[in-house]
Amino acid sequence: MTTTAKPKSLFRYADGRLPNTLAIGYTLFGYVGGIALLFAGSAWLNALGTLLLAHAMIIAAYLIHEFAHGSIFSVPRHNVWAGNLCSWMAGSCYAEFQDLRKKHMRHHVDRADVITFDSKAFLLACPGWVRRLVLALEWAYIPAVELIMHGYVIALPFITGNDKHRARRRQVALTLAVRGLLFTVMGLVSLKALALYLLAWLIMLSVLRFADAYQHTYDAFAVLEEGAVPDDKPRDRRYEQQNTFSNVVSLRWPALNLLLLNFSYHNAHHEKPVAPWYRLPRLHEELYGSAYAQVIPMRQLLGPFHRYRLKRVLSDDYGVVGEGPGKAEGFYGAVGVSFLTAV
Repeated sequence: MTTTAKPKSLFRYADGRLPNTLAIGYTLFGYVGGIALLFAGSAWLNALGTLLLAHAMIIAAYLIHEFAHGSIFSVPRHNVWAGNLCSWMAGSCYAEFQDLRKKHMRHHVDRADVITFDSKAFLLACPGWVRRLVLALEWAYIPAVELIMHGYVIALPFITGNDKHRARRRQVALTLAVRGLLFTVMGLVSLKALALYLLAWLIMLSVLRFADAYQHTYDAFAVLEEGAVPDDKPRDRRYEQQNTFSNVVSLRWPALNLLLLNFSYHNAHHEKPVAPWYRLPRLHEELYGSAYAQVIPMRQLLGPFHRYRLKRVLSDDYGVVGEGPGKAEGFYGAVGVSFLTAV
């Protein structure tokens, strides 16, 4: 007598059905609805559409992170499919989802900021006018370094001798052609809508880079392929927690952290990387309580983010985190460490 294998449930965790359905549904609705509002005749609806679209992109980006950890769907290929869809929405679709996943896993395993492209070395080697232009854009809060990183991901298959990346030329060219056609059609219908779409994407980049900037004081290493991180210090779990920070949106109103899909509970995430996003607030409370030294509310980071917006672009380190209420005053933050630009 043969028995039929019981099919796997759609979601990896039974308690994830409702929160994951809501998050994915909101992202899809926000993306489509936000774009629709960009074409409206009302400036108020345009503004609402821009913010809705930007936030849908932000949640899509953090869902990519969840799919990379396999914390949403029970079947791996479903996480890959959903990750690819969200990559299209977040504009990170020029890199393979599996490459994004592998590079991010190195971040956890090596306990380092394993980056694809050393933007600081690149800028220091550039002609002075290029460096000054980038710094001028960063001064104006335009995420120029992130734009360079995204551009590098697109250009890599065409400028490298690496066979793996050269093999992706056709895919990247096709992706460029399809997205270029879609944006051309949007621009022909409404230049205003196209400009607002770009604005929404820049808002997404700015929000993600602000969150990314203050979650670690790891050493950064530009490792394109499988190169090893230097074994020059004990990068153990103690080092990981001491160099990881939970830059929560709010301690008083924890629900506000849902605006970033609870990604701000970063110490809890690094302690248990497969814990899904909706469990992180409780996990944080169980592990650390309410007075954990690694917690830095975002309101304390707005000043350093503003003051050091140029220094962090070329600085060799991320600054120093002190103690007490003003512990973030010397925290420059990181730049160019987005998981959306790994290849």
